Amino acid sequence: MQQDLNRVIDQVSKEKGIDKTILISALENAMVSAAKRTFGHQRKIEAQYNSEIGEVELFEAKLVVEEVQDADLEIALPEARKELDPEAELGDELLTKLDTSSFGRIAAQAAKQNIVQRVRDAEREIIYNDFKDRVGELVHGIVQRFEKNNIIVNLGKTNAILPEKEQVPRERYRQNDRIRSYIVSVEMTNRGPQIILSRTHPGMLIKLFEQEVPEIYEGIVEVKGAAREPGGRAKIAVVSNDSDVDPVGACVGMKGTRVQAVVQELRGEKIDIVHWTADQAEYVCRALAPAKVTKVIIDDDAHSMEAIVPDELLSLAIGRKGQNVRLAARLTTWGIDVRGESEADEESRRARSSIGAIPDINDVYAELLYQFGFKSAEELAEAELETIAEIDGIGPEKAESIYRLTKLHVEEKKRREEEEKQKKIEIEIEKAKAKAAEETETETAKETEKTEIEKTETGIAPKAEVETESGTATGGEKKAEAAEMKTEKVASLAPVEAGSGDTGPPADSGEGDKHQGG
Repeated sequence: MQQDLNRVIDQVSKEKGIDKTILISALENAMVSAAKRTFGHQRKIEAQYNSEIGEVELFEAKLVVEEVQDADLEIALPEARKELDPEAELGDELLTKLDTSSFGRIAAQAAKQNIVQRVRDAEREIIYNDFKDRVGELVHGIVQRFEKNNIIVNLGKTNAILPEKEQVPRERYRQNDRIRSYIVSVEMTNRGPQIILSRTHPGMLIKLFEQEVPEIYEGIVEVKGAAREPGGRAKIAVVSNDSDVDPVGACVGMKGTRVQAVVQELRGEKIDIVHWTADQAEYVCRALAPAKVTKVIIDDDAHSMEAIVPDELLSLAIGRKGQNVRLAARLTTWGIDVRGESEADEESRRARSSIGAIPDINDVYAELLYQFGFKSAEELAEAELETIAEIDGIGPEKAESIYRLTKLHVEEKKRREEEEKQKKIEIEIEKAKAKAAEETETETAKETEKTEIEKTETGIAPKAEVETESGTATGGEKKAEAAEMKTEKVASLAPVEAGSGDTGPPADSGEGDKHQGG
């Protein structure tokens, strides 16, 4: 039994990689905790592991005093000399061995939990110390399970997390798949060490090239930077510390074998290898490859550059959805604005024209101001006098004149623009009024026409003015007149009665009708 404890300590130490002293300390603390549960928390109890007998011994400490006030912590001098140590003196602390066989089930269970917890904490501490210095390295693991959209990767000793935001969008994994990732961070939490992995970090691209290119590992070729759009495209800048070694060729390898190995690991991500140079303008031009840059305008204050490319290469320089210029900007850390030659020429022409329109500024001064970076009279008006005076070729007196005349020119220009704007507004108002009147007239005509149609459908004859001898007559009167004329014509055609000597006047058709009706 006693030898078994020594063997258990040795076995746990080897399996968990925990130092024996940590295990022994955990045992001693657990035994002290169990003893206080049994004998009382107010007692002063100490534990000591005896490797010879393989046992944790418990001792109760008491202080030798002349008069006892607390029997759990103190012992009288006569009693101490009689029971513990004949040579005891006042102020001595004497130890008494306790019997551990009297421990109850609850105390033993508490001791067990204490030991397990201490061993677990020690194991977590070892894992944390093992990985905290490995940040920025590549690790191999196995996909263990999926939690929400995160992947839990088994690294052997512990598990790590590959968050959703650190996963390449097009990559898909299944359980038990092997995966290579980049350690982003290692943090100690209440639940133990938390290791965060990534497959989108630019550092993963650099580490993959270090593994594939011996010149990088040996320091002959140095990686100056990397930028990625995971799953799409990446750029990496390299430089050689040996003039006889081509850094780009070393990374590409024989027939592209080295770079293809990296591309395969990144699941087909395209990689541009850029030759780094200390000349930042040239560096930006190389980063925009495969497009050729014809001109670069540098703005040191804004830390940006304007790259001019041929019109036929503009889309190539920008890349798909701006991908090429974005990666170049991240790689070089410069803000990059790409423009075609025709657009740049047109802007240059407008800028020179705007500055040249200022009174007392000839073509020479306009060119100097444009080359300094001013692109319009408005920009020049906002500049400080000291800034204008710093331009080579413009003295303090001329700078003051330019500053004053530019202010006046811009104010006058704004005034004219405001007047033109006001005139346009007035014209638009007049047009709106005319249009509204026309629409009102049209609506009135439509309503009138609609009313006439409704009357016709309901049988009410519309009043149509007819010219008569006395003036005008309505449509009803015209119909009555026509009926009377027809009656007179019929009467004139009627035969003369028999026995009558002369022909009388024609009978009135109206009276005949009445007679027949009677």
